[in-house]
Amino acid sequence: MVKRKTAILIRKAHRYLGIFLGIQFLMWTISGLYFSWTDIDEIHGDQFKKELKPMMHTNLLGLDSISPVPVVSSLELRTIVDEPYYWVNDSILIHAKSGKVKSKITEEEALQVASAHMLTNLEVSSVDFITEVGKHHEYRGRSLPAFVISYNHPEHVKAYVSAIDGSFQRVRHQSWRWFDFLWMTHTMDYEGRDDFNTIVLRIFSLLGLITVLSGFLLWYISSPTLRKVFKR
Repeated sequence: MVKRKTAILIRKAHRYLGIFLGIQFLMWTISGLYFSWTDIDEIHGDQFKKELKPMMHTNLLGLDSISPVPVVSSLELRTIVDEPYYWVNDSILIHAKSGKVKSKITEEEALQVASAHMLTNLEVSSVDFITEVGKHHEYRGRSLPAFVISYNHPEHVKAYVSAIDGSFQRVRHQSWRWFDFLWMTHTMDYEGRDDFNTIVLRIFSLLGLITVLSGFLLWYISSPTLRKVFKR
């Protein structure tokens, strides 16, 4: 069997690794439980949105009728407040009937876009215009500038509408914010949230493996049953 000094060293290593990693192990467990017990559609805020019906448009201008004629690499037909628009090259918004370029939508139009997507019983409390967000903002990585429509609701519901292309972007609420925080602690990516290759995660995963293996080794060297087997 293993010498007493070696056994004490393994026991100490296992104990201190357990203390050091315990909080992160706890967060992995709590976040895993939360993810498995929640409905991802509710996290996305689908319970605050209504089903949209596609809208048909007629008498649209051809792009060759618009002056100057845009060089097209991508094209999408969008409906903004019941009006048809061409979204060209992911950067230019053109009214599909008049041919006029629209630099950005207005606050009133943003409210109407949000109203078309959100449930009618939600009461608007404020509208804000944002041009930049931080790394940890709930609207990070999305189209800017944007309008933020806040609602009177216990879940602090907010809807985001892009000011550039008039698209309804995201719904954010308290349950999503909890999900986002726990997802951050789960992936240990404290900026983008979705990087599973961070140095911190790799180190903690490796230390976690060492902790588990040291536990098995500790059981192996301290088991009375194994001692009897080796004596025989």
